[in-house]
Amino acid sequence: MHQFASGWKRNYYGKADVIVYRLDRPDRVFGATVTMLLYGDAFWPTYTTGDNANLVATDSMKNFIQWETRNFLGTDLEAYCRFLAETFLDHYPQTEGIQVSAIEIPYEGVGEFVPRGTERAMARIEMTRGGIVELRSGLHGFKLLRLGGSAFTGFVRDQYTTLPETTDRPLHMWLDLEWLCDAPVTSQVREIVHEVFRSFESGSIQQVIYEIGTKVLADLPGVTEVILEANNRTWDKVSAEGDVYTEPRPPYGVLGLTLRR
Repeated sequence: MHQFASGWKRNYYGKADVIVYRLDRPDRVFGATVTMLLYGDAFWPTYTTGDNANLVATDSMKNFIQWETRNFLGTDLEAYCRFLAETFLDHYPQTEGIQVSAIEIPYEGVGEFVPRGTERAMARIEMTRGGIVELRSGLHGFKLLRLGGSAFTGFVRDQYTTLPETTDRPLHMWLDLEWLCDAPVTSQVREIVHEVFRSFESGSIQQVIYEIGTKVLADLPGVTEVILEANNRTWDKVSAEGDVYTEPRPPYGVLGLTLRR
């Protein structure tokens, strides 16, 4: 289900999974998967009577996204989403509000390009004719591994506890985070995540994501809120002797945190 920062909507519709690549020859590929959602009373008759007089076809929305991408000269997803939203509102006055989200399709290299890493930047904007309702950015899909420097001890032990305590485990965790900011800071957030995970010796994954979140707020004054969710994907040891591991069993821990100024 899609949600809007401005609250519940009686009806909305749009186009999802619109893929677009813009080649900035010779040294960059700008790629994104875009979702565009519209709302407004002008679209209500389509639901109640099948009257499509004010309806912008979702296929037209797909073409709008792909064709207008050539007129967007920047590279930041936040600016890209805002460009698409503002341009669409200008072109279709029956639209009361719009939400545009984009997830990067990252390639890197010079001349010869390869897909980059596991994490993907994202941005989402909701706009009405009164202005921006919310501009949210994020990085999803971090897969982070360090071979030591992570402990997990002192937790509740009772008849349901089988997990042993550990003072120095290899930590494998996945991480998604999103934030509210009035400027693009994705590259700085990416650096903070890697820096903290690499250097911080922790007593829990909760402590790791708290350290990341507090450093984001401390180092990036434009960020007003940061939301983090980590999955504990720490490997299972094959035997008591030797450093041989396997993938963890399907149940995994989920750990969430929201920090605001």
